[in-house]
Amino acid sequence: MRYTSPMRWIVAALLVISGGAVAQERRPSHCVAIADAAPGIEFIQKAAWTDPIPDYSVRISYIAHASFLIQTQGGLNAVTDFTGFIGSADLIPDIVTMNHAHSTHWTAHPDPAIPYVLPGWGEFGQGIEHHLDLGDLLVRNVSTDIRSAYGGVEERGNSIFVFEIEGLCIGHLGHLHHVPTDEQFAALGRLDVVMAAVDGGTTMPLPEMISVLKRLKSSVIIPMHWFSGFSLDRFLVDIRSDFPVERDGVSEITVSLRTLPDRPTVVVLEPRYLIELE
Repeated sequence: MRYTSPMRWIVAALLVISGGAVAQERRPSHCVAIADAAPGIEFIQKAAWTDPIPDYSVRISYIAHASFLIQTQGGLNAVTDFTGFIGSADLIPDIVTMNHAHSTHWTAHPDPAIPYVLPGWGEFGQGIEHHLDLGDLLVRNVSTDIRSAYGGVEERGNSIFVFEIEGLCIGHLGHLHHVPTDEQFAALGRLDVVMAAVDGGTTMPLPEMISVLKRLKSSVIIPMHWFSGFSLDRFLVDIRSDFPVERDGVSEITVSLRTLPDRPTVVVLEPRYLIELE
């Protein structure tokens, strides 16, 4: 279904908000340039979202559904699939990314105090391109298709966002509806950490999603977009034959190149809205 006039206005406004990324000098992608390089190995650290971040590390906190808070040691905060609500914490993210398959992945009214609002779609079927370089954080996207209303297809209507921080390549698959093409996999490059929807139907059937994860071979796989314990458990049962699973009841992890596991590992984070912690 093509955008109505109000929707076109909303998209145009979002593109203006995110326009700062277009004018920036393009730094080459670290993830694509060394996509075949092997990461180091040790362990993953667990920490609260308000704790100081160790050097050369990044913290990832699961907020809800498909929203994650990604924090750099230099103090930048990014929120994925931003809906306008992240909890009661007094936090204005520096960057938010959004996808528009459903209202649980975006908002038409982001806080104007947010410096960079990056929608994952453009005009119908045209996609969008982001390459936002903030020094210790580079954010870029790879467009994929989504199902549109009434069973059609909106080409390039979803974005896989990639966050490059401290040598790490962190990918958020968004509302992925199909196995990426070879060209899209190549554009993604190496993903050390990936957030993947595991609902098994609204996005992709589980066998297809697992095939995507097996091809990516990310060191850390974080399930998201699960609507119940049943859908999550079904994914964990299906993937255990390929990758080990860690579930420690935490909502955040802190990870660096040195602390990645030595083989792809599913790390289950429990969703938790952000609140101020003592």
